[in-house]
Amino acid sequence: MRHNHIVKKLSILGTTEIRGLDLSEPLDDELIAEIKDLWNKSGGMLVFRNQHLTSQQHIDFSRQFGIPFGSPEGVPMQDTVSRYLHPDHPELYCVSNKVDKKGVPKGRKGAGTYWHSDVSFREEPAAASILYAKQIPSVGGDTLFADGTAAYEDLSQAMKDLLAPLYALHDFAVAAATQYTNPFVINDDLDGANKALHPVIRTHVDTGRKSIFVNPGQTSHLDGFDQAESDALLKFLYEHMTQPKYIFRQIWQEHDLAMWDNRTMMHFAIDNYGDDPRYLERVTLMGERPV
Repeated sequence: MRHNHIVKKLSILGTTEIRGLDLSEPLDDELIAEIKDLWNKSGGMLVFRNQHLTSQQHIDFSRQFGIPFGSPEGVPMQDTVSRYLHPDHPELYCVSNKVDKKGVPKGRKGAGTYWHSDVSFREEPAAASILYAKQIPSVGGDTLFADGTAAYEDLSQAMKDLLAPLYALHDFAVAAATQYTNPFVINDDLDGANKALHPVIRTHVDTGRKSIFVNPGQTSHLDGFDQAESDALLKFLYEHMTQPKYIFRQIWQEHDLAMWDNRTMMHFAIDNYGDDPRYLERVTLMGERPV
């Protein structure tokens, strides 16, 4: 990149670390294009170290790559998570085990503690998620990312041919059943607006590369299969995708900003830090209908 920024490959999957770039300052179009190109070449995962951003600066940086859920020109997240949005910035989803003086959670505790791709249950699922670590625990709280592109490319041709025409149903109700307690699930989120059929193998709009696009946390079943058949094939895909060779482990440092591509990756937040304070804010960018 320009200006002698330090760019370091973090894993065999191409995940890249960037140092020496201040995201609180406006970035010109050429530099934004370079970041996007590096993001795509890195398999959809960039980690920007040592950032010092206000919530608004985080949003402003993210807007240069797409439209955030919750923004005036975007659509809102599902109602169930509305209680975890930043009180002054509806574009920000807060992840935290902290509470305010009245005991009200400052964010969702234990968010994302299952394999999933953000908002995959919408007709136009999330493209990027951009998560900023404002406070991290002294130990634990890592996030695992599974590369669906590398996993697809290693499949046999026979399996690729089998999967090519298939569709899967992604449904918020799958996550709601295991990740949210009943009093906090908004029934309107289960009425069909958060349910969509997507191709099992999707093609990235920018790179043309194919990825496996199913995840245990939000995928209900394969369309046209009976449940036992669907479960068996999905089990194979999940076990294949989560082999160690496809996993990148983000060991958070305070002031990290991680930007990942939900079209090519699923992720899993490890909840192993107890009451040690943790606070992160996420902008989720709207994407296109998968093809």
